[in-house]
Amino acid sequence: MRIAVVALLLAVFAGERAEADIYVSEGADGSLTLSNIKRPGRTYLKVVREPAIRPARKAVRFVDGRRAEDRPYADVVSAAASANDLPPALLHAVISTESRYNPAALSPKGAAGLMQLMPDTARDMGVNDVWDPTANIQGGARYLKSLLQMFGNDIPLAVAAYNAGPTAVSRSGRAIPPYAETQRYVPSVLEEFRRLQGLAPNAPL
Repeated sequence: MRIAVVALLLAVFAGERAEADIYVSEGADGSLTLSNIKRPGRTYLKVVREPAIRPARKAVRFVDGRRAEDRPYADVVSAAASANDLPPALLHAVISTESRYNPAALSPKGAAGLMQLMPDTARDMGVNDVWDPTANIQGGARYLKSLLQMFGNDIPLAVAAYNAGPTAVSRSGRAIPPYAETQRYVPSVLEEFRRLQGLAPNAPL
């Protein structure tokens, strides 16, 4: 009888999501007690094991297969790139990674618009309205150009500084900072940049 009852309990709890190990014990009077806590002086049989925590699935990274000239704000990007001696593909790669071309994008930290300009950066770059796509792209292009000049036209370092700030790059020995977000961000931008330029995935920049 005891074995049958335990088997029944096992069948019931196996169909439920267990939040902890479940044990069954038999009292002196023959009664069965279920618990997720082992108490001294009693004999327990584990009937349900708490499942191991599994890491969440990684989000599918956004890939935009359109050519630069077919993307939103292509004319504005081209003009801003020309004014700052930048490859249009680099601006598109940053915009695609930062906001996916959403001019109303706003991060929890306050970065706003297509190129996700922080308030201080927007002010320094002369952007009065971060929600205006043209002003936002122009300000982002000026900022990116300043970062390239700061880091000797090293595109990966400039892109890292765009995400983490130039101070973080300098403190890391002029290397990509060991921040998880930046470590994901830089390869994403560079992959998109190479794709738009028609370069091989590992082509030098």
